[in-house]
Amino acid sequence: MLRTAKPKTAAGKRALKKREPQVIEGAKPALFMKGTNTSQLVTAIFRDLYSLKRPDATLFSKRNELRPFEDPRPLEFFSTKTDASLLVLATHSKKRPHNLTFARTFDHQLLDMIEVGVERGLPMEFVDGPKSALGHRPLILFAGDAWDGSDELRTLKSILLDMYRGTATLEGIDLAGIEHVLSLTAVDSKTVKLRTYTIQLKKSGTKLPRVELTEMGPAADLVVRRHRGADGETWKAATKIPKELMQSKTKNIERNALGDKVGRIHMHKQDLDKLQTRKMKGLKRGADEKDNEGEEEEGEAPAFVKKVRVE
Repeated sequence: MLRTAKPKTAAGKRALKKREPQVIEGAKPALFMKGTNTSQLVTAIFRDLYSLKRPDATLFSKRNELRPFEDPRPLEFFSTKTDASLLVLATHSKKRPHNLTFARTFDHQLLDMIEVGVERGLPMEFVDGPKSALGHRPLILFAGDAWDGSDELRTLKSILLDMYRGTATLEGIDLAGIEHVLSLTAVDSKTVKLRTYTIQLKKSGTKLPRVELTEMGPAADLVVRRHRGADGETWKAATKIPKELMQSKTKNIERNALGDKVGRIHMHKQDLDKLQTRKMKGLKRGADEKDNEGEEEEGEAPAFVKKVRVE
């Protein structure tokens, strides 16, 4: 375990405060590590995934003997040391060749983890054409019905979204700032095809531009291997929404089919006996009339008798 010391300087206090949980989190940092043995193929795909994540990523140049499915404590140690909630490990062995492990932590404790193998791959350096600029967020496309059919693919989808989504909130989207798209196609519950394309906006003669996709790399065929999901209580704590972000529901206000805002007002039952009617001269009582206030209802025109002369 790392020794936690009380900060003695203002810079140390700011550093610890920055590591505290925030109401609105920014881009999640990721840590990329290599195991004791790696192949040329998995190393190339591993470095390309790191390039797509920069600048919110840290790459360890030294190799580490890690077996996360047997003992996840070294991953938790590195997560605490670098303040990274996402971890990617590249390994290679005879039993599991060209192996990539994606892990995610909550409060620097392992939350969930999935292991995939790279069957075929094409690194970015072997693909000619334009590349995306550093720090640009990609469009992420998940194609195929198998993404919601298995727990393994749901975990992989969630981790990849956390890794490449950037900041959580967006005020607007500029078409000129969208430079590449990350396409993941689930062929079945065990096979995923990863492709990366650059986006080029061409003139179309209309207000909407014509979009062309050019392969940028990396491209890889991934096969799902081992998986470790999150337990219920930890997942509930990790996905809890802060009270500051919970919007209070406005009661009795809704929108109709046309989009107009409609409100419902609750009022007490109206007493028609106390209704004030319009005052008129012709409805006034005469001076010689008796007061029949108890017999007449208030709010109605008072009864009066008109005198007629008989000859």
